Amino acid sequence: MRDIINIGIVAHADAGKTTLTEQMLFAAGELRALGSVDNQNTQTDWLDIERQRGISVRASSTRLFWKDCQINLIDTPGHVDFAGEVQRSLAVLDAAILVISAAEGIQGQTEVLWEALRKLDIPTLLFINKLDRIGAEPQALLEELSTRFSPNLAIMEKWTQPQTRNCQVSPLDLAQGTLHDYLVELAVDNDSEAEVCFLEDKPVPTPVLLRILKEQIAAGNVFPVYMGAAALGVGIKELLDGVELLPRAARQEDAPLSGVVYKVEHDKIMGKAVHVRLFSGTIANRNPVPIRNREPVEKVAQIRRVMAHKYTDMGRLAAGDIGVLYGLSNVRTGDVIGAEPLHREVMLTMPLLKVQVFPQVAEQMMDLVDAVRELTEEDPLLDMEWETEERELYIKITGMVQLEVIAVFLRDRFGLDVSFDSPSVIYKETPSKSGVGFERYTWPKPCWACIEFAVEPLERGAGFRFESVVGDQVILSRYQSHIAQALPDALKQGLYGWEVTDLKITLTGGSHHLIHTHPLDFFTATPMALMNGLENTGCILLEPMVTMRFSAEEQHVGRLIKDVIAMRGSFESPIIHKGYVTMEARVPAATSLSYPVDFGILTGGKGVLSSQFSGYEPCPLELGKTAKRRGIDPRERSKWILHSRQAL
Repeated sequence: MRDIINIGIVAHADAGKTTLTEQMLFAAGELRALGSVDNQNTQTDWLDIERQRGISVRASSTRLFWKDCQINLIDTPGHVDFAGEVQRSLAVLDAAILVISAAEGIQGQTEVLWEALRKLDIPTLLFINKLDRIGAEPQALLEELSTRFSPNLAIMEKWTQPQTRNCQVSPLDLAQGTLHDYLVELAVDNDSEAEVCFLEDKPVPTPVLLRILKEQIAAGNVFPVYMGAAALGVGIKELLDGVELLPRAARQEDAPLSGVVYKVEHDKIMGKAVHVRLFSGTIANRNPVPIRNREPVEKVAQIRRVMAHKYTDMGRLAAGDIGVLYGLSNVRTGDVIGAEPLHREVMLTMPLLKVQVFPQVAEQMMDLVDAVRELTEEDPLLDMEWETEERELYIKITGMVQLEVIAVFLRDRFGLDVSFDSPSVIYKETPSKSGVGFERYTWPKPCWACIEFAVEPLERGAGFRFESVVGDQVILSRYQSHIAQALPDALKQGLYGWEVTDLKITLTGGSHHLIHTHPLDFFTATPMALMNGLENTGCILLEPMVTMRFSAEEQHVGRLIKDVIAMRGSFESPIIHKGYVTMEARVPAATSLSYPVDFGILTGGKGVLSSQFSGYEPCPLELGKTAKRRGIDPRERSKWILHSRQAL
């Protein structure tokens, strides 16, 4: 049985991930001829829009064999607008290859990815690409990586003739030289056998050095560094040899079924294609596949191996491997299969913009709703909202490039031409103090649902919590379940029209009636009780914040500080080193949306800016924005009751 390793290739845009994947497939004999991004014929960028624009917009899987190992590769997008694809892929990796351009150096997205990999403890190999490009300074980049990322870099190769097409790399000798000395020091600090050899002035055996290196890489304490020029095929075989240092997938086939859906696609012939990483157990054709919080349980009709946009039948998916399941209609990206899998979750991105979608032909509105619903199954961050009464369709996005891609998908896949209104920043709201919400819904008969809530604010980022302190004799448990089900929907619009968050709602009282209570009465009463509670507590408007990290020439420090203050931001003391300033600031998303363009103009394209969502903070109402109420407001009591009873 071959070992399996699931590796993600991650990097900032234009670092050369897709070219590197292509070269790895070619070196392993999986391709007869090389494709290229420029020629629009790579294996992993196969969507029309990817080939036309020369960027990856979806994570793409493929497979190769190298020596005794099956390597499942996931090539992820580099553009920040598609960080959600990277975010979902990280959950299924055994290890990652972080690609860094030797010419462009550490970019903002590189830092975001590095921090995410460290938070998730994913063993990481660094590949310094584009060694042939003008401006490539590998030694300077290694020093910067050691300072900004980690001092525990295992430099595995030496290089010659950088910045030329004759650049080459070759492995360093494990038996002598700087790498040997580094490994001996590493082994002595972490292994008793190596320590004994050192104290007795004996050489530490090379197999021991390799074993300790692998253990430290798996633990996330050491990061091997390889180099090359993917476009020229330089350093590819050495990199594949280096993959052998990374940890393998566990093969727990006899354990209970556990997996995660990291991607969903829609095949015109086969239907929904569910991409799964299986952590334990096995799945065979015709097996029932239990999905957490999804009913009924469906049987898998077919299992395929994915090779970019090509597929082969597998018949069986075993622990540690990746495959595509067909026949499961009620599945979304992010769903859990069987038992809870290895928990890996990190927020690389959060949609901070909301936009309304319009069909060019009004009669195609319902077709558009169905199409966007399908796209939301593939990318849950779109979080589609369809307002039936107003016939308005909204989605959430991370940036304008993503909006262009969505328009192309809708046109090419569904034959729908669409337009969008101007995006608006997504605000939220939270109770300003503790209070009580009450509703006595006993008229017009037949109905009876009385509810009393205690509403209290929570710390920022806590989300929503619900608790009941009343017994079954006060409100039957099934009605309490109805209340719990109704609250998340009711919280989508608060006093200012935005989602209400960071609060705890406790059911403290109420009553049902053995004769008059209808099964749906508590669904009607819950939003009215909630809005009554929010009116009593009042609400604070919350705005999304982003953390920006700037690196630019020292001469720009005054302008940067001025810009941050103008954006209503706060900043840490700038650090000036060797003529460059590094500064971190926290600014509202609403005031900083266009700043990357301004920053690029200010620095002449030489500065580096990274930004990352960093939570919500209170915002003065006059500086924020209220949202138009969608649907019937529960505070319009009579109209809400008629609407709930479908009597309007």
